[in-house]
Amino acid sequence: MSDNTGRTMQFQFSKDKRTADEIIMSVYDAMKEKGYDPINQIVGYLISGDPTYITSHNNARYLIHRLERDELLEELVRFYVTENERRAKNK
Repeated sequence: MSDNTGRTMQFQFSKDKRTADEIIMSVYDAMKEKGYDPINQIVGYLISGDPTYITSHNNARYLIHRLERDELLEELVRFYVTENERRAKNK
């Protein structure tokens, strides 16, 4: 047995490095799998902050809590604007 009394041990765990868009899609998929209308449920959560709008199926509730609601809204608006700008350029 080695003597580690003079060393500081480090604890490392794997961090979930999912991006906001990946989290949104994971939550969307989990809601759909459970038979909910994912758009209505996610909007309900974003407006109210009530986590019960999000199913715990596939850790969706945990995932959505990893981001602040304003971060989620920012991601949604960014995607919407970017997508519409792209479409306008292709017309």
